[in-house]
Amino acid sequence: MFITKELTDIEKAQLIDLMHESLRIRSHFEFFLWMQGKLQQFLPHEIMITAWGDFSMGVIYFNIVSPLPGVRTEKISSGDLNPLLKRLFNYWLSHTKAPFTLSAENGVFQDCDVLPAEVNSHLKNMKSALVHGIKDFRGRHDCLYILLNSTPTMPNTSRYMLESLLPYIDSALRQLEHLPVQHPADKEASEELHEEENEALEQLSSREIEIMEWVRNGKTNQEIGMILDISSFTVKNHLQRIFKKLDVLNRAQAVSKFKQTPRAS
Repeated sequence: MFITKELTDIEKAQLIDLMHESLRIRSHFEFFLWMQGKLQQFLPHEIMITAWGDFSMGVIYFNIVSPLPGVRTEKISSGDLNPLLKRLFNYWLSHTKAPFTLSAENGVFQDCDVLPAEVNSHLKNMKSALVHGIKDFRGRHDCLYILLNSTPTMPNTSRYMLESLLPYIDSALRQLEHLPVQHPADKEASEELHEEENEALEQLSSREIEIMEWVRNGKTNQEIGMILDISSFTVKNHLQRIFKKLDVLNRAQAVSKFKQTPRAS
């Protein structure tokens, strides 16, 4: 294994401490300090983009961690980043799900325009990227991690280190609350979100509403298929479209949103 063969005893001890520290992270600020502290020794980077959701449906959320001025999650529109995030995830998925590096003389984000201009300038200055992901078959919360540098290449050890440390990075993030921009808490934003949910439900076809009623009653895809005289594969395709319309990631979230609407009563 790379860690036991290539690291000195001091580096091994530092790595173990780093892993233990990840288990105690409880806030975004603590996570930022952890990422910009000892982790830089093993995974040097200037920007880290974490993305999660259902990439096949394009329902993707992201978070950005960086000390660079202005490079913050709330500054960037999902529409600007999502196409690139989806391409990178599909590439990772189709190439044995192994960490990979990107090197671009003109910048990794050269073909991706992001607003505001300050953020766009920083992203276009990133010349190399280290990418790895997690395929979540149970919860349908796939994850993508992108570490960016302005240097032309990543260290030779980066892929091995990311493979070893990603479970700890991922675990630390899963213990943190969503940022306000990802889950608006103020009343006005909540009302707007509720209106969008109602509009999304109105877009469901009669067949999709019928399927959601059976999902709400706890029926499996196979059982719904037998009830409606369609294949379970067709039910799955209907559900994927429903998830996208309702902007959810799984059955439980879809049922919850479906229950909250007048048409589901």
